[in-house]
Amino acid sequence: MMYDFLFGDRDPVTEPGTDTGSPGDWWTVFANSADVLEHAVQGFGLYQSPTRELDPVLRELAQARAGYAAASQFVYSQHCKSLRGLGVADEKISAVAAWSTSDVFDESERLVLAYADCIVLELGRVPDELFAKLLDHLGDVAVMELTYITALYLQHAVMSKALRTEFDDVDERITEVHVEGATDSGLEITADQ
Repeated sequence: MMYDFLFGDRDPVTEPGTDTGSPGDWWTVFANSADVLEHAVQGFGLYQSPTRELDPVLRELAQARAGYAAASQFVYSQHCKSLRGLGVADEKISAVAAWSTSDVFDESERLVLAYADCIVLELGRVPDELFAKLLDHLGDVAVMELTYITALYLQHAVMSKALRTEFDDVDERITEVHVEGATDSGLEITADQ
């Protein structure tokens, strides 16, 4: 069903591309395991369900931040587009990268972005004060949904980078820089230093 929705009658392997400008190879790679693809698609349905208590803008802020913090161009880019689709201003979307220095976010949004950082960058380690304030703003159910969805998108970010799908199909940028004429050891330390 999702293949038909995204690709129509064309074969996405021989004719790649989606309406959002991505190559679409996330779908073809995940389709190598029909069960994994089905599970992933069910996750999309879960987080986008109208029965969610979590506000969609807060959800997408967390997903975009998860993509940025996990260094997944694909997850970040797709959820910036989703934020725009929800009517969020470009100024706010571009501020996700450096949200802690921006004054465009209200208190609930700042709490959600801080929580997303804790999930992604601290691998779930959350200060008690932050968690208490988040609960006060969102309530138990929305915090559970936020946690699940943000962690799910950390997983998607990691998998996209590992499998080199979509906008995460990039060469490793952290490599040794070879300089002509430089010594192999780089630094020489002598005993009298």
